Amino acid sequence: MSGKALDASAEVTGAAGLSQTLRSRHVSMISIGGIIGAGLFVGSSAAIASVGPAVTISYLLAGLLVLVVMRALSEMAAAQPGLGSFTEYIRVGLGPAAGFISGWLYWYTWVVVVAIEAIAGATLLSHWVSLQMWELVLVVMLLLTAVNLCSTRTYGEFEFWFSSIKVAAIIAFTVIAGLFAFGLTSGSGPTFRNLVIHHGFAPLGKAAILAGVTTVVFSLTGAEIATVAAAESRESKNVIARMTTMIITRIVLFYVLSVFLVVSVVPWTVIQSGSSPFATALAYTHVPHADTIMNVIVLTAVLSCLNSGLYVASRVLFTLAAKGDAPQAAVVINSRRVPARAILISSSFGFFAVILAVLSPDGLFAFLVNASGVLVLIIYGLICCAHLRLRWRMRPAEQAALEVKVWLFPWLSIATIAAIIAVLGAMAISPRLASQLYSSLLTVAAVSVACVVTLVRRRRQARVSGPVAHGGYI
Repeated sequence: MSGKALDASAEVTGAAGLSQTLRSRHVSMISIGGIIGAGLFVGSSAAIASVGPAVTISYLLAGLLVLVVMRALSEMAAAQPGLGSFTEYIRVGLGPAAGFISGWLYWYTWVVVVAIEAIAGATLLSHWVSLQMWELVLVVMLLLTAVNLCSTRTYGEFEFWFSSIKVAAIIAFTVIAGLFAFGLTSGSGPTFRNLVIHHGFAPLGKAAILAGVTTVVFSLTGAEIATVAAAESRESKNVIARMTTMIITRIVLFYVLSVFLVVSVVPWTVIQSGSSPFATALAYTHVPHADTIMNVIVLTAVLSCLNSGLYVASRVLFTLAAKGDAPQAAVVINSRRVPARAILISSSFGFFAVILAVLSPDGLFAFLVNASGVLVLIIYGLICCAHLRLRWRMRPAEQAALEVKVWLFPWLSIATIAAIIAVLGAMAISPRLASQLYSSLLTVAAVSVACVVTLVRRRRQARVSGPVAHGGYI
């Protein structure tokens, strides 16, 4: 991992002038917030309903897969901190075309998430606020766009408190459900029998456990946001070096343990897909107003995800523009050293997607959602490939000097790539998930065509005007 990447880092975060006002507590909580969202509090119900109590193993396997990817990213980020966006490590490892494709795919994923979360937030707010749905969506989008436009520090503070609430909620749930499951508050003894009394621990078979990985892996994505935020922190190298240890704790505590307690407290046959299994479990533990409490927590998770979505989409777009892969308007920053135009462009696409959700919820908007379904998993595969190539290019002395290393290199990295391919293959033969895979591959194809067109145009310009360095292109 050479000095060229460090020069690129200076271009994006130094000369371009993004602020570096995030502290380590902000970056740490942003990383946590990237994982804990509605996918855990609500989306886990679908996984439980389709796998049974053994879904905890599905979460553990998916968590291990994501853990290795994050370890690879941590290794690259610790060696070359501050590239501006984690997709730039793919550019450094696999070349400009891979950087172009992964950057735009990741941007697209998050602007679609922004629209989804805005609609979800408005739906939750409608329980307490008597406004039309479109009015609530407008309020939510304008509020969090304003937060991102204010300053990076403002975004960091909002996300810090959003994530703190989610962490506190998970800890409180773990304590309440744990006491109930061990029989200290249940009144009828331990409830762990719920793990096996309804046709066993794996009632739908071992194959369902592996199939469940394809469902739950997407709820575990998002920790990579920390590498984007770390570019705007003076402590980025130290923060990223500690990220892997933190992620182990998050996977075990926030997902595996909490879902395990859910299926210990509540018979898995009671949980309905689309409802919050956490609210159901709290109701079983006799916590008053469990539904209202969970609605507040899920609303916080949704707003946090929307807030982070706008942030990360704007920074990825800013980095693409700095490399010449996006309109140069997106590289302009305001007096607060915030990429205001990149934020507004990303927010505008979010507004456009929301309009499509209102006009064509089962048509164009459904296609947008499906077309972003597996893109992060594809990008994770590219991260592992980039890491393999970068490590193989290093001299033994450079490898020995690395502060963070992927375990069992290269076999664990290769096994992770194989696991990602296996998950995609399982989606291809799943009637429920195949549409997401093929729609997402269509998006990959469209971005790849755009990349080829951009490269051809740039090379023609270079032949006419002479070689011009443009973020690694010549």
